[in-house]
Amino acid sequence: MSIRLYVGNLPKDVERDELQELLKDAGDDLSIKIVTDRKTGKCRGFAFVTVETDEEADKIIASYDGQAFKDANLKVEKAQPRKKEDAAPAPVAARSGGGRGGDSPRRGGKSTTGRAPSTSTSSSPAASSQPDPRWADELAKLKQQLEAQTSNS
Repeated sequence: MSIRLYVGNLPKDVERDELQELLKDAGDDLSIKIVTDRKTGKCRGFAFVTVETDEEADKIIASYDGQAFKDANLKVEKAQPRKKEDAAPAPVAARSGGGRGGDSPRRGGKSTTGRAPSTSTSSSPAASSQPDPRWADELAKLKQQLEAQTSNS
């Protein structure tokens, strides 16, 4: 059974050959995959190394975790299992960062990159008059405050 290792904190200009040269003492049967940016083709700062056994994986982690490489200390650990692509998306109310834009300073600078914008596909008039579930609690509070103001005056 093969074991995948995460190698992080890599410089953007690292090449596969350089990483393979660094790991040459670990063995020749390593499979190295450097994760690159689609647009620039440069390293995104991490790679995956696949080895055959747990013993090899533990040896690499012990040898290379924290080792200096091109002015950075490597982070080497066993990779987490991949998440299933077909898993149900999180409900709209549970998402954070609200809004459809990218890094908006008006919204606390939270980025929504990597998420599809939420859109309503319902065309019935009743559905369009319902409040957005992300803001339902805030809307209820505002309604209570408005009712309290109108009853006091």
